[in-house]
Amino acid sequence: EPAMGMLERALDAGVPASWVTADEAYGQVYRFRALLEDRGMSYVVAVPCNQRVHPGPAAGGGHDVRADEAIARLVPQAWTTVSVGAGAKGPRVYQWARTPVRPLAGPGYWLLARRSLADPTEVAYYLCSAPARTPLRELARIAGTRWAIEETFQTAKARSGSITTR
Repeated sequence: EPAMGMLERALDAGVPASWVTADEAYGQVYRFRALLEDRGMSYVVAVPCNQRVHPGPAAGGGHDVRADEAIARLVPQAWTTVSVGAGAKGPRVYQWARTPVRPLAGPGYWLLARRSLADPTEVAYYLCSAPARTPLRELARIAGTRWAIEETFQTAKARSGSITTR
């Protein structure tokens, strides 16, 4: 609730933004995603592997399935290797794939997956809403912007942990 209120106040104040990205804590909350859609905001939000999605024909279609099941149905050619920027240990390169979801809502809704090159069983999932012609590389880039935020949080936690109070 506090995050949604802050986001609404920022958008109402005219803060320029074209994308919203968030971790699983926010991404799995339907009301958060609905708020973004109602405000016309494109998003890439992380979701857990057991997130229920309604896949399009490429992932079997028909009925709701878990995110990991929808991605497991994709053909190997659906995966593309993309670098999403520099990391502390070099370029952050992963394989990415997407499949349409929510077919009745129209184009522009996807389930995006990122898997490790070193360990293909290590997969992260994202729900996305953006203009229908948004390239996979752009969705991957937006997902990758969260790492800078996460690194800043980790640094802040480490530094504040070294402060003691009496």
